[in-house]
Amino acid sequence: MPSTTTQAPLEQKQGAPLSSGLKQRHLSMIALGGVIGAGLFVGSGAGIAAAGPSIVVAYTLSGLLVLLVMRMLGELSSAYPSSGSFSAHAERAIGPWAGFTVGWSFWVMQCTVVGLEGIGAGKIVSGWLPGTPQWAWVALFMLIFCGANLTAVKNFGEFEFWFAALKVAAICAFLLLGVLAIAGVLPGTHSPGTSHLTDFLPGGGEGLVLGLLASVFAYGGLETVTIAAAESEDPVRGVASAVRTTMWRIALFYIGSMAVVVTLVPWDSKEVVERGPYVAALDTLGIPGAGRVMDVVVLAALLSAMNANIYGSSRMLHSLVQRGLGPKALAKVSGGVPRIAVLVSSVFGFGCVLLSYWRPDDVFMWLLNMIGAVILVVWMFVGASQLLLRRRAERAGDPAPAVRMWAFPWLTWAALLGMVVILVLMARQPDTRVQLYSTGGLTLALAAGGYVWQRARARS
Repeated sequence: MPSTTTQAPLEQKQGAPLSSGLKQRHLSMIALGGVIGAGLFVGSGAGIAAAGPSIVVAYTLSGLLVLLVMRMLGELSSAYPSSGSFSAHAERAIGPWAGFTVGWSFWVMQCTVVGLEGIGAGKIVSGWLPGTPQWAWVALFMLIFCGANLTAVKNFGEFEFWFAALKVAAICAFLLLGVLAIAGVLPGTHSPGTSHLTDFLPGGGEGLVLGLLASVFAYGGLETVTIAAAESEDPVRGVASAVRTTMWRIALFYIGSMAVVVTLVPWDSKEVVERGPYVAALDTLGIPGAGRVMDVVVLAALLSAMNANIYGSSRMLHSLVQRGLGPKALAKVSGGVPRIAVLVSSVFGFGCVLLSYWRPDDVFMWLLNMIGAVILVVWMFVGASQLLLRRRAERAGDPAPAVRMWAFPWLTWAALLGMVVILVLMARQPDTRVQLYSTGGLTLALAAGGYVWQRARARS
């Protein structure tokens, strides 16, 4: 693939450069903390209830798929640093309609998730302070993170640095305590040994499938670092470092913590779902105030996600507009920040919060289903883009990028096949089938719109 010195990002062809205010420490911590979301702390309970101890296998399988996706995305982003990331890569590899499709679908997903995370954060704080309205806390959080993203990219980086530091410290402490308890050396605890692992596959193959589907979507958010890298002092170094550490981050934070939980707590314990697997495990260890401690950590994860998704959605929107795939009115950059894009993304996110109050059973639920499988759409475009651009670069004799996909093209094809398998599994499950079809409808509509936009732009 061409080096970054000879091939400018697509956005730069139309000017309006973003700042480069993110430092390597910001990117390093974003890469570390971005993998630890509220879905891991709370949502993983449903996966454990369905799959039992085999949830470790589910997270390992989905983690291998994500590892391949991040490697492909790392190759693309080290060759073509861009705040549009996979959308810009899809446009370069396949055409403007592809960049339009994946970019706008990702933007809708990010903005909707901003609202979801805000609702979750508001619920926690209003629970601590009874009588305070949940909507007021959501509005406050939206104002704080919208304001931080409006001022300078370094503010986003600082927020994420400290949020990530808290999440990493919390999960490392959890893993340390859990391993000590399992080894039987933690004072005041009795090691369960392997007694909770004897019924390894309680739900059979169907339970493992449900656990696999739950685990796949828990990994969403890792791609933010490739968007942020475009605004760092050394984009290529930042992407390369983040991608190369993906393997141990997945193994430690996801697979490791799931192994600790299912070893310490019976998989069919009601607390695993009702209070979350981490609270259930800490309660088993007799840690005082475990629920309140995890509430603080989950709140940090939710606020971190709000901040990161406002950032990611605004940069994706800016990239789309700069590449002629969106309204020109949104293109203005001042002080190195796409302020109009930040405002539009934040307003859309807050609109989702209002929908959750006004129309929770129809419009809001329809929106949630529509974005349910968007991350798989993104991953498939990443795979297709890497396959095409690598072939193109090899034919042209371009120099190798800082990150290269392993065993090309076999592992690229293996990753794409894995995504197809996930889609088939989603189609077989009633709960995920609705999400699959809704996301499919959104993707087809955006693809049609992107094709029309591409034709209209070609004629103008």
